[in-house]
Amino acid sequence: MNNHLVLLVDDDEITNFMSKQILGELGLNNVTSVKNGKEALKYVQNRCPDLIFLDIKMPVMDGFEFLAELQEKQACPHTKIIMLTSSSREAEKKQAAMFKNVVDFLVKPLTKPKISQILQKV
Repeated sequence: MNNHLVLLVDDDEITNFMSKQILGELGLNNVTSVKNGKEALKYVQNRCPDLIFLDIKMPVMDGFEFLAELQEKQACPHTKIIMLTSSSREAEKKQAAMFKNVVDFLVKPLTKPKISQILQKV
């Protein structure tokens, strides 16, 4: 599992730091973090991560704008995306389900049990 490439997309640096720690404890050490969807799009131009943890609400370009661009460019078709949110709004879940790369929807913060459960699915 430790050779999988993971991308964290969240404007909160503390969240990214904590998520990296947890992922490392679970054997995922090839983790990169960026602060918004625009930086994530730039990142995926050069490499396709195996897994993206994508926050919904971010400045510059939010999670849904990133997903729309990714789908339009038909980039990284095999990348699995986990949507992250501070609240569990049903409308956001429905919107996320419209994107084929999205495999799950989690309420922050990420925890070891939540991530372990996700890793078993993907």
